[in-house]
Amino acid sequence: MVVKPLLILTLLCSAGFSAVHTAVVAKSYSLPPSNQRLIGEPTQHQVVSGDYFQRLAEQYNVGFLALIAANPGVDPFLTYQKPSGNEVYASLKVQAKELDKAVNSEVDGNIKTEHSRIHIPTQLLLPFVERKGVVINLPELRLYYFQPEQNKVHVFPVGIGRKGLAMLNLTSYIGEKRKAPIWRPSEEMKARYLAEKGAVLADEIPPGPTNPFGKYALRLATSEYLIHGTNQRFGIGTRAGYGCIRMYDDDIKWLYDNVALNTPVKIIDQPVKMSYEKPGLKLFEVHQPLTSSNSTKQLESGWQTLTKFIGAGQADRYRSDYDAATGLVVRVEKVTSATTQVAE
Repeated sequence: MVVKPLLILTLLCSAGFSAVHTAVVAKSYSLPPSNQRLIGEPTQHQVVSGDYFQRLAEQYNVGFLALIAANPGVDPFLTYQKPSGNEVYASLKVQAKELDKAVNSEVDGNIKTEHSRIHIPTQLLLPFVERKGVVINLPELRLYYFQPEQNKVHVFPVGIGRKGLAMLNLTSYIGEKRKAPIWRPSEEMKARYLAEKGAVLADEIPPGPTNPFGKYALRLATSEYLIHGTNQRFGIGTRAGYGCIRMYDDDIKWLYDNVALNTPVKIIDQPVKMSYEKPGLKLFEVHQPLTSSNSTKQLESGWQTLTKFIGAGQADRYRSDYDAATGLVVRVEKVTSATTQVAE
């Protein structure tokens, strides 16, 4: 099922959903040895009445699109049915042609028990990069802050620019830290905003509830690019902005308080991550490519790389995992089929 994130965000807002604000905190992990990349543990959430993806994204401090990718076919609104007893199940909203297969029952609202739990992507592989400073991997919509002196890495969901507007790969540093930042939109941004919204942007937006930068911002070198907060909580973990990196206000405050000036920043494009953890244990993790303009070539290149990693004799068994791009860690089994998010 194809899900349109911008449409979902619009529907969430128009339906009157407001995320219950619970302070999100940096997810901190111990760094694995330099020849390993696996961090975190698999998490499954038992759905209860009132849950929906945006709320769970904030609760677990993961990205909205990451939840959608990890739970293909599951309605982000998590509508509910109570066919019997007190157990609450997450209802699937799938296209009609998929309904019988998904539910395996008559169309009466009875949902199989396994759909009462959803995957939370809390286990992941570190990207192929020096474990230093701030690293933003655009396809997975995550920011990593490495503290090797403390043997720690902190992981945050981020929002990035829409396809075609995303920041290019770059190496930079934290050049300025701003509290209560002022937003001065560029002429290009004003023109784009006028064309898309039919409204004129002011030359300057002061700090406050209408400022899309939120309460804190970190400037990359002397450029116009920022890592900043937000004045609305939807859109973190999506590709829906104008080019900068957006974070929950709690997360950007944590970075503001903990990241020093001149800290290196590296923005990368790694949709496929792999790790040979130890003899007999190979893992991989796949995300949707950053853009669709050259997606066929990107997908084939990624598959060729993964085939070399897995081995040509076994790789075909994992093509469906690659194509699904759930963002969950997949374990390469020598004999049995692939199992998702069960790395030990």
